[in-house]
Amino acid sequence: MAKPVGGPTPFLKYACAVTPAELSRTVARAVCRAVEEGALAVEVPEAASVRVERPRPGGTGDWATGIALRLAGPAGRPPREVAGVLCERIARTPGVARVEITGPGFLNVTLEGGAQRRLVEAVRAAGTDYGMPERRAPRTPFIHLAEERAALWAGVLGRMGAEARPGEELRVVPAARPGLVAELGADAARWALLSAAAHDRPRTGGVLVQHERNPLHKVRYAHARARALTRGAQWLGFTAAPEEIVDAPALTQAVADHPAVVADAARLRAPDRLARHLEATAEALLAFQHTVLPVGDEKPSAAHRSRLALAEAAGTVLAGGLSLLGISAPEHL
Repeated sequence: MAKPVGGPTPFLKYACAVTPAELSRTVARAVCRAVEEGALAVEVPEAASVRVERPRPGGTGDWATGIALRLAGPAGRPPREVAGVLCERIARTPGVARVEITGPGFLNVTLEGGAQRRLVEAVRAAGTDYGMPERRAPRTPFIHLAEERAALWAGVLGRMGAEARPGEELRVVPAARPGLVAELGADAARWALLSAAAHDRPRTGGVLVQHERNPLHKVRYAHARARALTRGAQWLGFTAAPEEIVDAPALTQAVADHPAVVADAARLRAPDRLARHLEATAEALLAFQHTVLPVGDEKPSAAHRSRLALAEAAGTVLAGGLSLLGISAPEHL
């Protein structure tokens, strides 16, 4: 059984929308608090092991977790009883509107409507530093072969905040041929070498094609479109402001997940995870962009200002993520 350390674990106010990673930490803190208060007798799980997912058919709310079913056996209590203990503690968290118990003991969490606005405001305040790791120095360098791809991964992981454990060796499948930077240019070569998983050979075909079928072009084009929307709004006489809720769940979630993706990419030594996340963010932004500016005789409204704010936040995520990978993000493309 976990022992209390120092005092009750505080619930931290969310600065942005509640992401799955944040909610996993909230659930773990709720278990810790229940243990500290004597309401549960279990080992407190690591936050990373607490699974949070979208509710299944018939479920309610924005997110769901089966942590109560997992803890019921060790606690020696029915799952719904364990869920009841955790429910009230999770519900105290700022950013959480309500928590319901469904089925055999699932906890379904509904978030406050203002979470999206706080998310956009957090991105606007941080700029391209949003999701960036804390700058810590000195770091233990990664041990790797003097090979182009491994050296590139080591540098990017360092910028992501990853620090090698003593004796840890960075292993990646090398590129099929050396000299890709000279052959493809720095941006295309870096994307090819970073976007494939460590155990896969880098894919260099098509990285120079100016088409959305090329993931690098898609990401950079989406960033340029975000900047073009800002210029278009200025021409129409309005600027971004997160005043209303925008119905764009995929784009909102992509922006909210960015800090957790960067952290996971560093922890798992997998910059390809960031590349895939940037591609997903770009796809969501390109699908959303057509709703941002007024059409025809339509006058700019709070809805347009709010949509523009979300689009700009997505553009900021794309610029920051590309910067971590060492790839430029042109304003025009």
